[in-house]
Amino acid sequence: MEFRNLTGRREIGANCYVLGSGDARLVLDCGMHPKEVGFDALPDFGPLPHDSAQGIVITHAHHDHIGGLPVLMRRQTQAPIYMTEITGELTSAMLHNSVNVMTSQRTEKGIAEYPLFTHRELEENRARFVYHDLKRPFGVPGTPWELSFYDAGHILGSAGVMVREGNHRLFYTGDVHFEAQTICMAADFPREGVDVLVMETTRGTHQRPADYSRRAEKERLAALIRDTYEAHGAVLIPVFALGKTQEVVLMLHELRQEGLIPDMPLHMGGLGTKITTLYDEYADRSRRSYPGLRLLEDIPSLVKPSRAPRRGAPRHIPLEPRHIYCLSSGMMTEGTLSNQFAWKLIENPRHAVAFVGYTDPDSPGFALRNAKAGQKLKLAPDLPAVEVNARIASFDLSAHSSREHLAAYAEALRPKKIILVHGDEAAQAWFQERWAQTLAGVSEIIIPSGHQPIELW
Repeated sequence: MEFRNLTGRREIGANCYVLGSGDARLVLDCGMHPKEVGFDALPDFGPLPHDSAQGIVITHAHHDHIGGLPVLMRRQTQAPIYMTEITGELTSAMLHNSVNVMTSQRTEKGIAEYPLFTHRELEENRARFVYHDLKRPFGVPGTPWELSFYDAGHILGSAGVMVREGNHRLFYTGDVHFEAQTICMAADFPREGVDVLVMETTRGTHQRPADYSRRAEKERLAALIRDTYEAHGAVLIPVFALGKTQEVVLMLHELRQEGLIPDMPLHMGGLGTKITTLYDEYADRSRRSYPGLRLLEDIPSLVKPSRAPRRGAPRHIPLEPRHIYCLSSGMMTEGTLSNQFAWKLIENPRHAVAFVGYTDPDSPGFALRNAKAGQKLKLAPDLPAVEVNARIASFDLSAHSSREHLAAYAEALRPKKIILVHGDEAAQAWFQERWAQTLAGVSEIIIPSGHQPIELW
């Protein structure tokens, strides 16, 4: 079997990989690069001829793993799309939103090739979605492979995938979290019998403090909310619509029940509301904490979304003191609710902004979380610069595993080969250095360049 990286670069981007054995091909994920636009954002499909794949596996529904899927499906017209049921439903919602975003960008930014696909095409594509439960092996017709999904603990529905070929086994982690979050339980991955491990390296450059605990981070967030409440201010929490919104909303509910934060109206906005509806639909049918709890129905502090004044128009959310606002996007991308809302409140020292996830160095969110008090900041081209006087705080509540947990997982498996993906060069270098000590003579560490065929067995 061979492995090829179609991502085209050593960084987090348009994740897409191909396994090949004889004439059989299996594609693992197909994303779009979040910092590129148009066709440049897609994987490089060059080594994958038209109609050469017998199957496509989607590990979870984040854009950097699904954004290019409809384009790939156009090129691989017979290949079924394998995933968990929740991932399939979330993928559909996320891709429909992507059409809307690309349509707007065609007008606003003059990107002629947008949208890369249509709503109608997405509806037709659903006929090729094939859902499988966790730990239920299934074959891929026309290939020698048997696949199994394992809960990855990253977002609801996320899965790592085991690929068996005869006596050989490859395991692809996708994005993984080995610690329990609020809704998502810790990953439940295989602990033995893996010959080749294809592993994400997202947080390879992040060193946690020795005394880190998720509980302590939650209590720090609670303290910020209490202080802001006493100051008669509002709290903005920029969140990704899928995963982080639902985790934070439930986390705030926990903190209120524990008496760690006062009873404050909680607002959710943007795509996050639609995704939360899907999370609630699977409240009884997924591996998660709080089974049966429905966020939109069972959290009394959550303010029911008001309707937009007209179809397609942005929903107006008034800024009020002693309210909490969980708004997308998590990076405060220009034109999003969190970006526009931040512009309203960061000039006032009573208010606070709490970052709970990753922000790209080129994003407005990164600029704000690293701004100095009193600094003038321009959050979007169409908004005037404002002075940063609000309290800005960051909390380590990532949905990705720490580098130490990832490294320890590989060390427990002791595979013959480890292929490092989904991380930049510095992140992957950290793993290489550690394993030079802990896995020397046991595992071959491979960092795949674009299109390089790697012989697995």
